Amino acid sequence: MKIKFPFRILLFTTLLLASCKNQEGDYVCKPCDLSCDALSFADPGACPHCGMDLIKKSVLEAKKNLVVNEVNIREGSGEFLIEGGIGKKDRTIRVFYHKPKNYTSDSKILIVVPGAGRNGDSYRDAWIEKSEKHNILILSPMYPEKEYDFGDYHLCGIMYDLDLKNGVTYIKDTNIAKMDEEKFTFKVNSKPEEWIFDDFDRFFDLASQHLGSTQTTYDIFGHSAGGQILHRMAIFDIDSKVNRIIAANSGFYTLPSFDFKLPFGVKDAPFSEENLPTIFKKKLVLLIGELDNENEKGGTLLHSVSANKQGMHRLERGTFFFNSSKEKAKEMNVDFNWKKIIVPGTGHNHKKMGDAAAAYLYKDE
Repeated sequence: MKIKFPFRILLFTTLLLASCKNQEGDYVCKPCDLSCDALSFADPGACPHCGMDLIKKSVLEAKKNLVVNEVNIREGSGEFLIEGGIGKKDRTIRVFYHKPKNYTSDSKILIVVPGAGRNGDSYRDAWIEKSEKHNILILSPMYPEKEYDFGDYHLCGIMYDLDLKNGVTYIKDTNIAKMDEEKFTFKVNSKPEEWIFDDFDRFFDLASQHLGSTQTTYDIFGHSAGGQILHRMAIFDIDSKVNRIIAANSGFYTLPSFDFKLPFGVKDAPFSEENLPTIFKKKLVLLIGELDNENEKGGTLLHSVSANKQGMHRLERGTFFFNSSKEKAKEMNVDFNWKKIIVPGTGHNHKKMGDAAAAYLYKDE
């Protein structure tokens, strides 16, 4: 007769044997507050307990030993830790980097802003091959969601004390969030120095000073929530060191229009119409996936009265944002340097959009 052991006993036995067998291994599980945090393994792969990817002990130790505001960029991939900006000095931002083998002081610098997952490590990893090919330094920040909420991140700190609980509902088994604009309340932060945009200049300054870079400007790419941040950067951040801004697959837009209040327009925002000629001269590129349409299920898509006036999906909304801004520039008889690029055969995919961004930015290099 076969004896059946309870699953918990089998799991405990497996973990105990693994702990004994792999006690001196070079690979460990990423900290997850489970018993497998104490295990080590001889080979890379996934933790048999929690399923997380295994990493080298040396990498984990390096993470534990990060010192705030101490930048040490070496060849290959790594990370450093810096304090938050003005009004957020008690918070920290982890910046993931990749320095290519052939890096020189003349190499260009690209900041890659993640989507809602805040996964700067994954976004950095998606640019490693392009970093080596085009010899560019990649910096990708990870803003922890516990410290930087939707208002701090997606809406760049321009708005705060958002009543998302009463104003927004999520439709089950879909990627749709519905906002009741009558119930959605917030406060406006009229202090530009507390917005997220100055962080990007700080990342650039810290890295370029450490490496002795000759670059005086940087490029920046953001996807999804990152795209939301960057098109708002183009509108609200008048004075920065950024050169080219690539805003990809934004869910909805803040129009440079006083017909809509925040976050859909600039009515009641700390914004001057006198800034529009400067804004329209910026090198903003709207990168939109051809398949980021009504059939796309990736990412969260906000629906509300004002959002839906921009379109019913990201492809329509990006096109509306571009066309209405171009019309405003024409009406004002000012230069309009923005570009719109539809990426064929691509939906809400940050890797493919990153490929398209690299092809645009570095095609002649």
